[in-house]
Amino acid sequence: MIVYLGLGSNIEPIQNIAKTKQALTKDFPSVKFSRSFESEAVGFEGDNFINLVARIDTELSLEELIQYLKTLEDSLGRVRGGAKFSSRHIDIDILLYGNLICKKPILLPREEITENAYVLWPLAELAPDLVEPGGRLTYAELWKQFENRQSLRPID
Repeated sequence: MIVYLGLGSNIEPIQNIAKTKQALTKDFPSVKFSRSFESEAVGFEGDNFINLVARIDTELSLEELIQYLKTLEDSLGRVRGGAKFSSRHIDIDILLYGNLICKKPILLPREEITENAYVLWPLAELAPDLVEPGGRLTYAELWKQFENRQSLRPID
């Protein structure tokens, strides 16, 4: 199953993104990463985030992948139970799990793909010809017509 993950950090982001990439590379050797982007915090006052998208190929079920990612986040200092919009050591979201469209156990495709430049731009670069599940446009086309560019800049 081809899965796309959104990664973000604004607490020691360079180190935490590097650790996350290292762990994903170890567990998913064919992983591919987009460029990294710096963005302002959205929904709260905080330090800037580093965001990127990863593409993995896995045989884990959706539930197993959710548990794997929670364990990885926890190992990197993620604190749960705080405000939805807050600083993070690492935040890893499943954006796409193949072409699955569902509401449980998580909402897929993740709505923030088309709401936030820090998700859509790296996804459009990593998978420009991929069509949104249930949609007609590719992610490159969605990015081209995206209007909410926010404050976002490539950093690598």
